[in-house]
Amino acid sequence: MAKDDSTVRCFQGLLIFGNVIIGMCGIALMAECIFFVSDQNSLYPLLEATNNDDIYAAAWIGMFVGICLFCLSVLGIVGIMKSNRKILLVFTPNLFLKQMLERYQNNSPPNNDDQWKNNGVTKTWDRLMLQDNCCGVNGPSDWQKYTSAFRTENSDADYPWPRQCCVMNNLKEPLNLDACKLGVPGYYHNRFWVLLGTMFYWSRIDY
Repeated sequence: MAKDDSTVRCFQGLLIFGNVIIGMCGIALMAECIFFVSDQNSLYPLLEATNNDDIYAAAWIGMFVGICLFCLSVLGIVGIMKSNRKILLVFTPNLFLKQMLERYQNNSPPNNDDQWKNNGVTKTWDRLMLQDNCCGVNGPSDWQKYTSAFRTENSDADYPWPRQCCVMNNLKEPLNLDACKLGVPGYYHNRFWVLLGTMFYWSRIDY
């Protein structure tokens, strides 16, 4: 599909409009939190006296969230206008990665609902890595760079990455486990897999 196709232009306009809305929401959230934190009416002593001063911490968090939303919207608009898929997708894998690493092989959830979610994430991610011969979201380095439940519960020497990252034989067993753990090329998968959701549409557009 060519870039000047009317369908692509319409989709670009829709995405830009969506990013503008996100940016405006980010600015509004940031402005509201800045107004609250500035405490123009000097209400903080009352909140502190009633043990409700945690709301200030929430306001600071909201302010930074607003900044992030605004920056992401600008990044998205620039990516759309330049028709640059790398810019458009740069933050998608990282957002996905953070959520998945918190749940993958996490055996210490706070409640049964989270246990169910963690089991689902682990089972699905294992299946996808075996099915698509890939490892993690950005590659095997995900298990080295980022803090995760997997990294906390497993030693780096024995489990530099999940066993599903290893090249398997016909019995679905690692072809050479020691070579896989050492990162020998040909014995582990260094391809990456990314959940792009609706952005899959963009990956099929020829720029």
